[in-house]
Amino acid sequence: MIERLVPEGVVAVDAFEDVAEPGDLHPEEAALIARAVDTRRREFTTARWCARRALAGLGAPAAPLLPGPHGAPAWPEGVLGSITHCTGFRAAVAARSSAVAALGIDAEPNGPVGDGVLGTIALPGERRHLRELTRAEPEVRWDRLLFSAKEAVYKAWYPWTGRRLGFEDATLAFTVETGAGDGDDRLGGGFTARILVPAPRPAASPDRLEGRWLAERGLLLTAIAVPG
Repeated sequence: MIERLVPEGVVAVDAFEDVAEPGDLHPEEAALIARAVDTRRREFTTARWCARRALAGLGAPAAPLLPGPHGAPAWPEGVLGSITHCTGFRAAVAARSSAVAALGIDAEPNGPVGDGVLGTIALPGERRHLRELTRAEPEVRWDRLLFSAKEAVYKAWYPWTGRRLGFEDATLAFTVETGAGDGDDRLGGGFTARILVPAPRPAASPDRLEGRWLAERGLLLTAIAVPG
């Protein structure tokens, strides 16, 4: 499903069940999850399998994807990518850095966030916006979609600028597109993220990002791809 949210030039691979084995990991990757519980090992392994296939689609080397200082995977030279996983879904996207300047994806179950979480992730204007969206499209858990979209914003912004973002550092607005899907359980549209903190390199990174979202099969998917 994730390929419907990214433009041409971005290779997307996803999986709805675990298809990889521990031996599919590079030794350095396997060491990262050596003491993890089985669920964590399986989702990590399949997500890396998706990433490896995305790199192959670009003709890029299948290098180990190891976390950097703040947890974001370090991709091969000349490649940007993003990885996500949640219950029942794993995905990765990759593109040449000459084609995109920033790239981020996230997936979440279409269920409510925990008690008290909305107050920590949403600004007052966003909470009003979510209430309006819920009245119009109650089948989408907009609080969870906001969380997912902000995760995609962070995943795109941090590798691009080297600056970390908190939930309060961006304000988002969603649109719902008529005919976004042809199934009863499918909705989609776009979103705009306005960054509220200055970028380290203002000329190279705008203060507004545009993304896409999709609700289908009990999942919420979000993606941002900024043209290079």
